[in-house]
Amino acid sequence: MVVYQMSDAEVDRLFQAFADATRRDIVSRVTTAEYSVSGLAALYAMSFAAVQKHVAVLERASLVAKEKRGREQIVRANHDGLQNARRLLDEYEVIWRQRADRIADILAETDKTETDKTETKNAEG
Repeated sequence: MVVYQMSDAEVDRLFQAFADATRRDIVSRVTTAEYSVSGLAALYAMSFAAVQKHVAVLERASLVAKEKRGREQIVRANHDGLQNARRLLDEYEVIWRQRADRIADILAETDKTETDKTETKNAEG
């Protein structure tokens, strides 16, 4: 299976963006409504500058977009970027499920081999 084509740098930015709970919460909020950066800052126990930095990380990962409206910076979800992230994560999920299934098969084979050895030994004894 070919994982959705993103550069290593893009994948790194995506996982860095999702690595922080505040950033995940911001993404969740802006998928349902637009927020000004100051409106977002009012929701968290951190400085306006810290929220700006979180938004910048999300913007670099193409998960949100900012738009200047008058004196405010409006943050909204970047649905194309979120769809790309979902596609990538879905493909990784398939890969990991296949690996888990293969591990389960190997363990089942090992259990069967051990059972066969025990039965042969008991039959001989």
